[in-house]
Amino acid sequence: MQRRAFIGKTGVAGILAAGAAPAVVHSQSTIRWRLASSFPKSLDALFGTSEHLAKKVSDMTGGKFQISVHAAGELVPPFGVVDAVQNETVEMAHTAPYYFFGKDDTFAIGCAIPFGLNSRQMTAWMFEGNGLKLMREFYGNYNIVNLPGGNTGAQMGGWYRKQVKSVADMKGLKIRISGFAGKIVERMGGVPQSLPGNEIYQALEKGAIDAAEWTVPYDDQKLGFQRVAPFYHYPGWWEGGPELDFFINSKAWNALPAEYRAVLEAAASSAHVWMQARYDAHNPAALKQLVQAGTKVVGMPKDVLDAAFKHTMDICNELSEKNPHWKKVYADYSAFRKDQNLWFRFCEAGFDRYMQAASL
Repeated sequence: MQRRAFIGKTGVAGILAAGAAPAVVHSQSTIRWRLASSFPKSLDALFGTSEHLAKKVSDMTGGKFQISVHAAGELVPPFGVVDAVQNETVEMAHTAPYYFFGKDDTFAIGCAIPFGLNSRQMTAWMFEGNGLKLMREFYGNYNIVNLPGGNTGAQMGGWYRKQVKSVADMKGLKIRISGFAGKIVERMGGVPQSLPGNEIYQALEKGAIDAAEWTVPYDDQKLGFQRVAPFYHYPGWWEGGPELDFFINSKAWNALPAEYRAVLEAAASSAHVWMQARYDAHNPAALKQLVQAGTKVVGMPKDVLDAAFKHTMDICNELSEKNPHWKKVYADYSAFRKDQNLWFRFCEAGFDRYMQAASL
């Protein structure tokens, strides 16, 4: 049987199960890539997702395909990874696409937009809807091929030095928040600030900012925000299911043998699942510890959510009028979201509501 025909019929998993991987990889030369992460090593779920991918790639190629993983700032700044991939400074990166909303609004849709898809819905849009096709078409303008690279699940609404009790408290609030969500906060009278994770604590401690959102209890606890901002609001209406991506330089991607592209896709899918599993497993204990240490967990006021929702819909419509990339992708995304919410409101949400109220 011809090698490519065999691969096409069995897939990477079948090759490995059949013990045929050595015959495939031994015919390939050794490849070495560098991956620039937007995250520090201290955040083991975010940074660890890149390490997970690199190990899987090495394991599945018998060490023939090596990817060295570099933390934020080692090779390029955290927010410099798109330029680095686009310009072939590195072969790939791991990042949150919405960091690059300033380049084009459409980057945000590939990660999270306010009141968007939850994590399961985002994965469904990417793999079974038109998400991956549409985002790859868009990223092609930047010489980038993307692979879904993890999801945190719905995030918390951030840390606040003073409790937000109504939408009036948003006026003048200096908050670390990224991309699209920053525009919403601005329309509510807030002052959005864009800061990488390793600069947030110091800014909060010194009072340079009044509040900060990062991710979820497992990460937030490590960064120590609870020591300088006691109020922990929820939910993060701007991040219902933020997807991270592996960005790969298109020239480097196209130069890979087909077998190695398949390996990279399989490794990325494994990393995608691993990230959310890690967060879901560790968030409960982290939240309990934060509360025991004095953190006040507080729901976001309804008038804040209502105002944010209205401003979000207004901005989405405005972007559709002026940005053809956004208009094309968002039209598909929003239609998918409508159908998903129709379905989730019954079985998924109904089951969750009952179980969360039940005494176990």
